[in-house]
Amino acid sequence: MNTIAATKPTDLNVFSHVSEGDTPYESGGLRDFFLYRDLGIAAATGGQVVAQLVKANMAPEAGTGWHRHEANFHIVIMLKGWARFMYEDQVTLVKTGDCVHQRPGIVHFLFDYSPDMEYLEIVSPADFTTIDMPAPAAVPAPTPWV
Repeated sequence: MNTIAATKPTDLNVFSHVSEGDTPYESGGLRDFFLYRDLGIAAATGGQVVAQLVKANMAPEAGTGWHRHEANFHIVIMLKGWARFMYEDQVTLVKTGDCVHQRPGIVHFLFDYSPDMEYLEIVSPADFTTIDMPAPAAVPAPTPWV
């Protein structure tokens, strides 16, 4: 991982270059059934933004549960496979190449995904919180992995 320090002490942003082998996929993120790869953006932006790769690690038995995030900005770009989300009362299929902007406070549930699912998640601030929410709608059953 390469970084170049900020030119002014008040500048929170630094140049960052993270290569494929610099950071591994690790458990211990928000969901235990996913693996996460830090892309160094939280450190490079002084905590203003986090960018991470997220991939499936286990079959979608229970999903994420209904929740919302305390964040100013949140996008998901599907790099491989697919995932099905409930955004409020709507089922949304997000497949390879799709981009979703999760507006601040939207109640959602990721309930189904393919074994090869991998997405890029970019959120601001980096230390966003997740709040469990009551269910606004019924959730379909996930597709079993074979």
